[in-house]
Amino acid sequence: MFDEIRFNTIERLPNYAFAEVNAIKMAARRDGADIIDFSMGNPDGRTPEHIIDKLCESAKKDKTHGYSVSQGIYKLRLAICNWYKRKYGVLLDPETEAVATMGSKEGFVHLTQAIVNPGDVAIVPDPAYPIHTQAFIIAGGNVAKMPLDYNAEFELDENKFFENLQHTIDESIPRPKYIVVNFPHNPTTVTCQKSFYERLVAMAKKERFYIISDIAYAELSFDGYKTPSIFEVEGAKDVAVECYTLSKSYNMAGWRVGFVCGNKKLVAALKKIKSWFDYGMFTPIQVAATVALDGDQNCVEQIRQTYEKRRDILIDAFCSAGWEIAKPRASMFAWAKLPTQVGNIGSKEFAKQLLTKACVAVSPGAGFGVAGDKYVRIAFIENENRIRQAARNIKKYLKEFE
Repeated sequence: MFDEIRFNTIERLPNYAFAEVNAIKMAARRDGADIIDFSMGNPDGRTPEHIIDKLCESAKKDKTHGYSVSQGIYKLRLAICNWYKRKYGVLLDPETEAVATMGSKEGFVHLTQAIVNPGDVAIVPDPAYPIHTQAFIIAGGNVAKMPLDYNAEFELDENKFFENLQHTIDESIPRPKYIVVNFPHNPTTVTCQKSFYERLVAMAKKERFYIISDIAYAELSFDGYKTPSIFEVEGAKDVAVECYTLSKSYNMAGWRVGFVCGNKKLVAALKKIKSWFDYGMFTPIQVAATVALDGDQNCVEQIRQTYEKRRDILIDAFCSAGWEIAKPRASMFAWAKLPTQVGNIGSKEFAKQLLTKACVAVSPGAGFGVAGDKYVRIAFIENENRIRQAARNIKKYLKEFE
């Protein structure tokens, strides 16, 4: 009898796209293999000392160990708004336009659960960070995918984007209610300009959809590029929310601190559903996150420079090994087209071979969508010596195809 019981939400979710490669990686490590791991966007650096010190100081106080506030303590929400004001010249109300979340992923998933009705359609460019698609499936909605077009420098092709968007809107039944944008983009590293958001906000008002913008990699930009915020556009708060995380720019991935800001109606919905799901982050973590956002930002610049240096070393070393990779202008990744030597084996098979024959782990592009199958994502999370060792291993592997 129980075999007949179905779990529809889970059945709509695909198997985790990276599970097979991860299983090979873990098995190899158990056998003693030295795997050089570029597969996950998991910062390897230590959280800046002044943030750790504030955590410890707050944790020693008796009053900080009880339940916290699901929307985030007021000082953290104020620090979030101060961050926007300092970085983008944007004014936000900490009471009605900002909510602290347990990382950006938690905020994104709970937001969709709060605002998506059964059957609602969201547009998500392909390829995409998996939760940007699957959060809507979990919430009972549907996803319409559209291609993400960009040039050789990983700059968004605005005109093509809006052509694809209009076509997707016109072809969708029912009409889409949401669109997800994520720049700098994960996994492709594609960047955009403020003009893109100006056009997107105008289109959202015309076609009546909400925008969910994810700028998780906003601080990790290189070669003079500066990541814009959608809220730099007048009227954006009427139609948009934006997600951010402290994971990358402050080396606080395990701390799980992020935020969602913007449209009062969407923020209120997220606050309400979070009030049922959680009591917020441990208060000392929120206090330390406040210090991270309000304090000396030299640590952010140092982290940014570390990723930029690793990017340059990796691109040069892999090129010398026979694998030419285009240089990204932002994020902590390279979106690397498969080496020409390997032919048309596909990203999953390539990632498996790279693991078993070169002891190098990368994320297969197919895990981010059909459009990613000719690519792999490489995270800049290994030090310079490890990067060069990986290049030597890859060079030996690629010689097999000569």
